[in-house]
Amino acid sequence: MKEILYKLFEHQYLGRKEAREILQGITQGKYNDAQIASLITVFLMRSISVEELIGFREALLEMRIPVDLNEFGPIDIVGTGGDGKNTFNVSTCACFVVAGAGYPVVKHGNYGATSVSGASNVMEQHGVKFTADNDSLRRSLERCNIAYLHAPLFNRALKAVAPIRKALGVRTFFNMLGPLVNPVMPTYQLLGVYNLPLLRLYNYTYQESGTQFAVVHSLDGYDEISLTSDFKVAMPDSEKLYSPEELGFARCREADLYGGDTPEEAAAIFDRVLQGTATPAQSNCVIANAAFAIRVMRPEKSIDTCIAEARESLAAGKALHTFEKFVELNS
Repeated sequence: MKEILYKLFEHQYLGRKEAREILQGITQGKYNDAQIASLITVFLMRSISVEELIGFREALLEMRIPVDLNEFGPIDIVGTGGDGKNTFNVSTCACFVVAGAGYPVVKHGNYGATSVSGASNVMEQHGVKFTADNDSLRRSLERCNIAYLHAPLFNRALKAVAPIRKALGVRTFFNMLGPLVNPVMPTYQLLGVYNLPLLRLYNYTYQESGTQFAVVHSLDGYDEISLTSDFKVAMPDSEKLYSPEELGFARCREADLYGGDTPEEAAAIFDRVLQGTATPAQSNCVIANAAFAIRVMRPEKSIDTCIAEARESLAAGKALHTFEKFVELNS
């Protein structure tokens, strides 16, 4: 590791094979916490390259516990995190809206490292028990259109670095890797990123993997469609800038999306969205993200149609019913 760190300190980049071997070494316990923290810090000070990202991804996928659910043709909806906005659990809410609309979802998530509440935090707040059992995950998908995969159960590397990530409290390249290493390797993915260079980086990486995708970025720095600004959506064959107004949404303020100061507060907002008692800004943000997820799966549908499906899932209580059934099956 010493030689690798010197190389990185001299502003050199890792090759794909080197990146893969480093991640394997972390999992095998070859490096101490200080060395891993130093490695992470390098990628806070400069951008990660495509070769580095793909090498890290290959290592994690090679070491994952595989899950066989792809006959469902599912989607994952996830943000990289690290945008510093501490929003409520928008992506997780959107997953239940999409599942409530009748589409299969495999959500890959973790505890919050840079925010109060990650997907796993909000799940635990509702009594959900995490599992890596393939039959249990399959049953959840069959009965309520959604399964949840707690990342550390499926990859030892993510578990090994979790305390270091939490202690640092800043975004790391593991934020970037999380969306790419869902062990199901789902057919579809909606990914939110916190800046435009990352949008380009993931666009290229997804093109290589063959995943059907959309990468979204709000221009004021959110790693999701926040409706606080115009936002860009990159798909395999197009890239387009949208404004909230052209899609029929009112523009909202940063304070409207704040996730609270504790996991309990974040979970309460999550509940209000699904129960239909949240603010219009909170609900609209979830609907917008769910709509673009539906469009990834059904590109022949107009975005207006997808918005209507997402809105109806929430307004008719389908998303709430799906979540209640999910908790019943997974507690």
